[in-house]
Amino acid sequence: QVQLVESGGGLVQAGGSLRLSCAASGSGFGIGTMGWYRQAPGKQRELVAEVTYGGNTNYADSIKGRFTISRDNVKNTIYLQMNSLQPEDTGVYYCVARRLGYLYWGPGTQVTVSS
Repeated sequence: QVQLVESGGGLVQAGGSLRLSCAASGSGFGIGTMGWYRQAPGKQRELVAEVTYGGNTNYADSIKGRFTISRDNVKNTIYLQMNSLQPEDTGVYYCVARRLGYLYWGPGTQVTVSS
């Protein structure tokens, strides 16, 4: 089992920045790719960014150049630095982790960007 706890969400004005964190606990051994999804009101959940254990990254086109995902394998923690936030970035951000064929989800953290 893997437990994921997100932090760092909140309310920010357009153009501002936030940094999300996600710490994995429980069975830390074998955790592979970790990442962030988000779900805006009335929309489907979508991948924002992901990072492999080795540090390879993948980003959604909509956030390229604005968001940066990073990872600390010693702490089993990932981060999402979000800059130049826009109202369309508003949503619940979920941390995910893959381990031994399973996908684990965190409870989510709300990000609200006001115009």
